[in-house]
Amino acid sequence: ILIAYREATVKRIVYASSASVYGDSPALPKEEEMNPGPLSPYAASKLLGEEYGKVFASLYDLEVVILRYFNVFGPGQDPASQYAAAIPRFIKGMLRGDPPTIYGDGEQSRDFTFVGNVAKANLLALKARNASGGVFNIASGGRITINELVKQLNKILGKNVKPLHTEPRPGDVRHSFGDISKAREVLAYEPEVGFVEGLRKTVEKNVERLG
Repeated sequence: ILIAYREATVKRIVYASSASVYGDSPALPKEEEMNPGPLSPYAASKLLGEEYGKVFASLYDLEVVILRYFNVFGPGQDPASQYAAAIPRFIKGMLRGDPPTIYGDGEQSRDFTFVGNVAKANLLALKARNASGGVFNIASGGRITINELVKQLNKILGKNVKPLHTEPRPGDVRHSFGDISKAREVLAYEPEVGFVEGLRKTVEKNVERLG
């Protein structure tokens, strides 16, 4: 993509990176200036993509903006995908009354970010002045534990499904919480859809799809 960009007349490219590049640093919230520490091949590949973008921008005078997404969720996520996030898997199972599997004690937290907010951030990043060469967290600016996620889903679904706890997975980050002050300042980014509202929208779409 970067080679094609260099040879085309496109003005700017926005690279979709991930909060996973921060690794399991205990410091919260995650700030863009922190040293990365990826714990999985996926995270390492995202960080490498960032470096490619920076090198191409420097060598060929290209405009590259890097967005680090935090736990994107929303309607349309495939719960059957190998890379599916917890939310679509939980919804699909809980609609059937199946207990959601939680790795560990469930007190790990995530900065769940509704997909509509992320889409808006990408559009802002395409046009924002002084954004080229920058790295920006795209998050909700808050965090929810996995246990709380299950409670909220039970409330929305009108159910009382108890989760099944199992051993923690190696490479999983304990807490994820993004500082979005830089994105607010440079991109004029503001999360418009909160976590609970986004969760309701996601559940409604899944219920529609399942008929």
